[in-house]
Amino acid sequence: MTDDFQQLPEELELATSAHVKYIQSLNTRQDEYDYWLTEHLRLNGVYWGLTALHLLGVPEGLPRSETIDFVLSCQHEDGGFGAAPGHDAHMLSTVSAVQILAMVDAFDELETRGKGKVLVGKYIANLQNRQTGTFAGDEWGEEDTRFLYGAFNALSLLGLMDLIDVDKAVDYVAACANFDGGYGVSPGAESHSGQIFTCVASLTIAKRQDLIDKERLGKWLSERQLANGGLNGRPEKKEDVCYSWWVLSSLEMIGKTHWIDRDRLINFILQCQDTEKGGISDRPGDMVDVWHTLFGITGLSLLDYPGLELVDEVYCLPKSTITRIFGP
Repeated sequence: MTDDFQQLPEELELATSAHVKYIQSLNTRQDEYDYWLTEHLRLNGVYWGLTALHLLGVPEGLPRSETIDFVLSCQHEDGGFGAAPGHDAHMLSTVSAVQILAMVDAFDELETRGKGKVLVGKYIANLQNRQTGTFAGDEWGEEDTRFLYGAFNALSLLGLMDLIDVDKAVDYVAACANFDGGYGVSPGAESHSGQIFTCVASLTIAKRQDLIDKERLGKWLSERQLANGGLNGRPEKKEDVCYSWWVLSSLEMIGKTHWIDRDRLINFILQCQDTEKGGISDRPGDMVDVWHTLFGITGLSLLDYPGLELVDEVYCLPKSTITRIFGP
């Protein structure tokens, strides 16, 4: 810790009750223009909000039965899920659906009322490029390591990793590694904190952390912390609360979380709160949204901020959910 570090003011604390109310209010704003502009993120938004509520210690903050009903209403005949009823199926919304059902312990509902786990798994598996090992987001073919990680996340939760070519996918991730220890969106692409998370988490799920240059990667990630305590996604960029997750989770997976200044980062995240109306923004003074609210809270959880449930650094789900599914 640096000598010029100033202690947190006592009043700078996580506004838990305000954040809970903010998340619970999001689906009541259907008369607002922004609500309909973000329909393409609806299922993702439910995942972001529900995960945040679980970490805040209010797992019943959204009604379980209505949540399950909404998730299942987004499922297609091929097993995939769209962002909202009537939207095309996509890898990202399918992963969110699986994560939500995992959190509320409703895989049995997927079997009895939905299309079943196996069909979901086949939808995801059919998006793998069998030549390169990577995955597309949907039938239109855009490929990205986000989708590869999403496939690993959802299929492992469902117990269906055998449906895909794991070794080929791992080879693809290894090909995305750069000289600085980081990973890009595809081989040869610039290292970015978000893509580093997807690649490191995928290798962790596949039990192939031996492929990671942990010392070099840890150095690159720790250099993402700026003087104000916040983290950025790559060199020469502004700080953003969401990197409190993307950077920290990767550091946690490789055992290097202590390489950043914990107190300065906590201070930065707490400055991004709206303590009256709830929610967390990308940086102090900006408008809040549920995306940054979740990733501010997950960052605080990884930093052992008091009063929060523990988040799993690989799955971005409560550790209690991961323990229930995989065991201790």
